[in-house]
Amino acid sequence: MKNNTVSLHRVIKASPENVFRAFADPIANSFWFPPYGFLCTVQQMDFIVGGTFKMTFINFSTGNGHSFGGEYLEISPNELIKYSDRFDDPNLPGEMTTTVTLKEVSCGTELRILQEGIPEQIPVKMCYLGWQESLQKLIKLVEPEIPDA
Repeated sequence: MKNNTVSLHRVIKASPENVFRAFADPIANSFWFPPYGFLCTVQQMDFIVGGTFKMTFINFSTGNGHSFGGEYLEISPNELIKYSDRFDDPNLPGEMTTTVTLKEVSCGTELRILQEGIPEQIPVKMCYLGWQESLQKLIKLVEPEIPDA
């Protein structure tokens, strides 16, 4: 693993369409994206190439939050999402790039995430742990198939 880079791989028992929708929908994002112990508010989310987003993660224990936002660089429905983002906090400088690839496999979706350019002030292992927690929440959102009554 390169410095300031996190790479994750999962196979999820859900269609690429459902996994993609979890990234594209602001309400879904606010549910699964923050790691355990954090709430998320989505102030803006224009999910198109060139569109921007703005979110805040709030520490439930302390009430303190950190905001970040960025731009969608590439979107290929049900296959690829690439975006840049940066923290509002000047103590966390630099721009990160995250690439999400989805591939249909016999049992669902192969998901790969590559996040590059993590600010040096954030321990990479803590970032990796946060992503693992977020992906657990993502799986709990997209795997159940609940029919409408």
